[in-house]
Amino acid sequence: MADMLSTTTAAPSVIRRSDYRSPDWLVPHIDLEFDLDPALTRVRAQLSVTRNGGHDHPLRLDGDGIVPLEVMVDGRPVSPDSWHLEAGALILTLPGDAHLVETLVELVPESNSKLMGLYASGGLLCTQCEAEGFRRITFFPDRPDVLSRYSVRMTADKARFPILLANGDPIDRGDLDDGRHWAVWHDPFPKPCYLFALVAGDLACNADQFVTASGRTVQLGIWVKESDLPRTGHAMTALKNSMAWDERVYGREYDLDVFNIVAVADFNFGAMENKGLNIFNSRYILADPETATDIDYDGVEGVVAHEYFHNWSGNRVTCRDWFQLSLKEGFTVFRDQNFSADMGSHAVKRIEDVRVLRAAQFPEDSGPLAHPVRPESYMEISNFYTATIYNKGAELIRMIALIAGPERFRAGADLYFDRHDGEAATCEDFVQAMEDGAGLDLGQFRLWYEQAGTPRVQASLIHDPVTESVELVLEQSLPPTPGQPVKQPMAIPLRVALFNPVTATHHGDELLILTDARESFAFSGFATPPILSINRGFSAPVIIQTDRSQADLAFLSAHDDDPFARYEAMQQLMVNVLIARTSGRPADEQAVVDAIRYTLTDTALDPAFVAEVIRLPSEAYLGDQMTRVEPDAIHTAREALQTRIGVDLEHMWRDIHAGTKANIFSTSPAAKGARKLRNAALHYLAASGASDGPAIAFAQFSEADNMTERQAALGTLANGHSAERDAALDIFYNRYCDDALTLDKWFQTQAFSLHPDTADHVAALALHKDFTLANPNRVRALFGAFSANQWAFHHRSGKGYRMVADCIIALDKLNPQTAARLVPPLGRWKRFDEGRASLMRAELQRILAEPGLSKDVTEQASKSLN
Repeated sequence: MADMLSTTTAAPSVIRRSDYRSPDWLVPHIDLEFDLDPALTRVRAQLSVTRNGGHDHPLRLDGDGIVPLEVMVDGRPVSPDSWHLEAGALILTLPGDAHLVETLVELVPESNSKLMGLYASGGLLCTQCEAEGFRRITFFPDRPDVLSRYSVRMTADKARFPILLANGDPIDRGDLDDGRHWAVWHDPFPKPCYLFALVAGDLACNADQFVTASGRTVQLGIWVKESDLPRTGHAMTALKNSMAWDERVYGREYDLDVFNIVAVADFNFGAMENKGLNIFNSRYILADPETATDIDYDGVEGVVAHEYFHNWSGNRVTCRDWFQLSLKEGFTVFRDQNFSADMGSHAVKRIEDVRVLRAAQFPEDSGPLAHPVRPESYMEISNFYTATIYNKGAELIRMIALIAGPERFRAGADLYFDRHDGEAATCEDFVQAMEDGAGLDLGQFRLWYEQAGTPRVQASLIHDPVTESVELVLEQSLPPTPGQPVKQPMAIPLRVALFNPVTATHHGDELLILTDARESFAFSGFATPPILSINRGFSAPVIIQTDRSQADLAFLSAHDDDPFARYEAMQQLMVNVLIARTSGRPADEQAVVDAIRYTLTDTALDPAFVAEVIRLPSEAYLGDQMTRVEPDAIHTAREALQTRIGVDLEHMWRDIHAGTKANIFSTSPAAKGARKLRNAALHYLAASGASDGPAIAFAQFSEADNMTERQAALGTLANGHSAERDAALDIFYNRYCDDALTLDKWFQTQAFSLHPDTADHVAALALHKDFTLANPNRVRALFGAFSANQWAFHHRSGKGYRMVADCIIALDKLNPQTAARLVPPLGRWKRFDEGRASLMRAELQRILAEPGLSKDVTEQASKSLN
């Protein structure tokens, strides 16, 4: 049957966590037979179903856009009047407690533009079933607490689809007389249907092996198009490192005989952890110096690790319902963050993770789409794959680990895995395992899962010279969020140190747990007022407010021995100056210049860390510090400070840029750090207005032996007006126009540009022959990047809002999930002046008025108007 799209305009129903009940029927085993063809695929499913408990409820098998051609029970056809479809689901009234239910459906993968279920991509047939895509393949109770063992038989044209892959281990295969062939796979571990996977196509394999701690040999395969095979080496190294790390750090060994990864070009997400057959967006597999930046290399490593770690934190122990999504995602993000830190720089990784949290999750927490880490309701579950679920969820695990300490946290993790192996668990189950295994009381801590919003902590130091004591007063508050007007105090772990301003030393790092709305902590032995270093290592995902002076911040930016706290002090020093400038108040820019100069001369620091510390806060982050965002004033202030830094330290930027030029490309931490610092120097040198700035940038662009330096130079040129800008954009396009992933960088660089005409450039790029709404990566590269470009997106005319709304409306007809992810920037209208706010509201209303709007976009747009 053709892909059937709903045209109803009725308001989507709301699913509530409080309404959860156990499944009426279980499916211990399922046999699937696929007769694969892009134009018409037949799927026969045999479900062994058992009644769950003493009830008389019918069997409900979810379906979406499919119609049964056959329905059989216990080997006998069922008459059409014995079953019916209800909201897409197949309803069967069955006697007794156990049956074999068989259905046959037809699919058209090549017309499946939603990229959910079974679809075609670049000559491949592949699946995406999380969260509710399996119901687009066959009729099944599509919920994560129904765990089944799967046997899969695939038949396809051998010339067109020589490789047939599925979950688990290969059992058998053979050829047919008509040029077709077949393969059978079996997964011995029970899993929810969202982890089902299938891939058929003409693929080449980077094959390797991994020997587990117990001595088993696991066959590894990364499957890609033949031409992409040379770009898979980094991903394979990351996979093997991940497997070894999980054994060493968590004691978790891989359990199947094979582990396969397939890269596909059209994918709504970054990757998917399907048991034994991970399916990846190709951008997180393919990497070489010519086409991938250091950020891309790190992304491949982190995402490969993330999906592999899901084998235990998500697959062996899965989530009971979708409200528990952070159970698997938050924990696994925490695991992949720590893995990446161990593979590189802990200091730089922590800064990068916090920057992502502040750029994506903090705004989410303060807007109309705010929700707890464990949500209470949703209309469309795909809308809850958010920074709150993933990134804030990871911070909750990090806080538990900090409170517990390494040994007790490992004991809690071991208990969690052992206690719930093969089960569908809840966030409460995880916290309970941590309490039992680590010996903690996390009663109040559970509020982190229940309450939305980012806590604010006001910290004040009171020094008594007579008693030589210090009182640290901490006050917490949690602003109202949708549906939660009143909040309870949270348990907030804060690492602190008190520095002697003369000796630049402290008496040790202390962990304080703030549990009340206001608490005081006493310290002795301070003849002179100390300087407060707080939330060291970003120990809690909160906003810290202090009365520290610019001189205090400058001191910490030079002397704090906690890398994140040192970085944070510099950032706050810069924020204070920039916010003052936006409001017309005096601002000590020289303090920032001097702090950067001091940092650049500290030869003991890692160049990658230096590059992070000297980086100005983004315009979006500056807007988050203001009651009302003023895009033009922020842009003007930031550009002015950037120019000042560039001019005053021009000779240093020139020396750094010349002195960090790489001779031979390497992915070593030292080489990556040198490139990061060199690119930062180029950026400031260009900002200085030096007459040869464009020429220097163009020379780096032309001479670079790696994409990290080439794209950084292109981005620097794209911000300004010069002949070199136009030449570099043309050269880049002509060089990479046949490489989709690299061409995404060309679109993205222009969409992120701080050029005055960026909005017009994006409008033109949307009409470019290489732009398409059919590929999520291309949409994200242009419109996702543009909507994150605060100054350009919030052009006073509103043309940025119109462009993004037009894209959402058009894209919703093809791919509602990707369309819905473009809505949130429009939903922040309350933070802007009335002129911009009214324009943003009008676009949201225009989106909602569109006939046949998906529930994905309906939920995001309707909530964004509140």
